[in-house]
Amino acid sequence: MFGALAALAASLAVALLLAPQGDHALAQTSAPCTGDLTAAGVPKLPGPQLRMGITPAGRAGAIGPPVPLTPIDRAKTLAALGRLRPPNGPFVLRLNRLFWSDGRRGIRHFARLTRLYTRRGYDVELQLRYHPRPKQEGDIDAWVGFVRRVVRRFGPNPRVTGLQVTNEVNFYRVAPDASDSAYDRARRALVRGVEAAHRLTHRLGFEHLKIGFNWAYRTDPNREAHFWGFLREHGGKRFARSVDWVGLDAYPGTVFPPTEPPVGTGFRDGMVNAMSQLRECFMPIARLGRKVPIHVEENGWPTGPGRPESEQVRALRQMVGAVNDFRGTYNVTDYRWFDLRDHNSSGPNFQQHYGLLRDDYSPKPAFGAYRDLVRKLAAR
Repeated sequence: MFGALAALAASLAVALLLAPQGDHALAQTSAPCTGDLTAAGVPKLPGPQLRMGITPAGRAGAIGPPVPLTPIDRAKTLAALGRLRPPNGPFVLRLNRLFWSDGRRGIRHFARLTRLYTRRGYDVELQLRYHPRPKQEGDIDAWVGFVRRVVRRFGPNPRVTGLQVTNEVNFYRVAPDASDSAYDRARRALVRGVEAAHRLTHRLGFEHLKIGFNWAYRTDPNREAHFWGFLREHGGKRFARSVDWVGLDAYPGTVFPPTEPPVGTGFRDGMVNAMSQLRECFMPIARLGRKVPIHVEENGWPTGPGRPESEQVRALRQMVGAVNDFRGTYNVTDYRWFDLRDHNSSGPNFQQHYGLLRDDYSPKPAFGAYRDLVRKLAAR
């Protein structure tokens, strides 16, 4: 619902100071860490080319009542992905919304999707959601058992390269469809799930499968301090050793900041601020050093009423360009656009219009823009 998300975004914009950096995340200091507020003056350090990709599903978590999903056409999806992928390099597909509440049925569904894509040469990442049924909520031992089941099922496939454990646990408890923060003991589910997945991948020899969690840019200083402080205090060194990467979900011009001016470099500056806050302000609290890479797991700009397709092109070019330019500065190795196709192009809610394609699979102008950037910037 546009009004709900816009109101939430506006409330985020009020928070001008961020959580303090240091060993005691909950202690307030006189020098809050803000990260780099603009791209101007930030050094562009060299780094490996980005592993690029996209979320192909067309289904978006949202604030507000559910909107019917326009049916997905697998053949048209594959054709569009074929036009996007680089000719001689990896292209990673992030499969989202594998819910614990869906149990074995959910695992079977994602196993079919994984086979569909990996047999055609795509790498796959899985977003593993806590998202419990009411009777499951808070049962962390049972959740850990589900995490292990997922690792055993998908780990033998060498093209399954990433597992994101839980989703946006730092976010406000307002959107159970989109964020696991809405559920009891979600922070502990993150810590225990990451640790269990990491141990099992190493015990079974799945060295290709890297384990991470993600962070939504951003909430208020107090909430961020409690989130990162929890990871430090309840995860400690064992948790830090278990994290192979940290995901960044950033939506400048949509969530935070809620809008960007129609001219200037606001989208670029927003991505620099998101990457630098995560790297310099928050990851150190949880003992996650500079060697732990950042993956931009979700980054997008939806079209829809009042949001022109031409502006999506401008946002895409600025945001992807910022990630590429500063990948060495912040050790960012991966980038995923969210997402391939609109959830429902006829709906009035912009949350259903993130796609590079409309729901009839006709391309928006941003489709060609992303294809060109992938060919220019992606790892070979």
